[in-house]
Amino acid sequence: MTTNFSNLAAALILLLLQAACGPAPAPTGINDPNEAANREVHGLNKAVDRALVGPASAAYGSGIPGPLRQGVQNFAGNLDVPGDVANGILQGRPGPVLENTARFLINSTVGIGGLFDPAKAMGLPGRSTDFGETLHVWGFPEGAYGELPLIGPSTSRDTAGRVVDVVLNPLRLVLPVREANIATAASVASRLGDRFKFGNTVDSILYDSADSYAQTRLLYLQNRRFELGQGTGGTGGEEDFFDPYEDN
Repeated sequence: MTTNFSNLAAALILLLLQAACGPAPAPTGINDPNEAANREVHGLNKAVDRALVGPASAAYGSGIPGPLRQGVQNFAGNLDVPGDVANGILQGRPGPVLENTARFLINSTVGIGGLFDPAKAMGLPGRSTDFGETLHVWGFPEGAYGELPLIGPSTSRDTAGRVVDVVLNPLRLVLPVREANIATAASVASRLGDRFKFGNTVDSILYDSADSYAQTRLLYLQNRRFELGQGTGGTGGEEDFFDPYEDN
């Protein structure tokens, strides 16, 4: 494990040395050279959602009381905070690093392992980030749009970021197998809770749109670019953006 972590650290340093001095330029338009293949994956994802994810989220949402679902979501979100801290360090943003660190410590102790969120009530809502944003800060371009099986829309940069995020979170390096399995189950349950919470909107996008692939692609790219401070895509403010696949 130590060797793997050292290799990852070396790779990150190499990427940083190769990166540009500032954030990547704002992309324009839609770069989707693999649209035909992406549409096939989109069709697969819709089929899985219709047959499995949608019904499972409905059962989870109707069968589990709201406070308990919120506790699971809080717990899963708290497990991601160390990864936010690590990415904040790599992005050179001390403010979010300090806020996320304090948030993790408070919620892990006073919040009983993250089941509750007293940090938010104390004015520490946290700053969610990921390695895709880190690559953006380092100057790597967005790349081509793509849809990933069972995951959803992404870009070349964000797909690479997802891979790194799997091993970047320090908790994933230290949790025993049993605890790691609990963390994975909580993450899955949290996603089902999100699917239930935003069910009407997701159903509208996937099943009521004339072209659900194009609609999903547009919403994802607009939302992601907005998150990275690259404009609003010409549609207005933050309320215009909703990513049905986004972790909440």
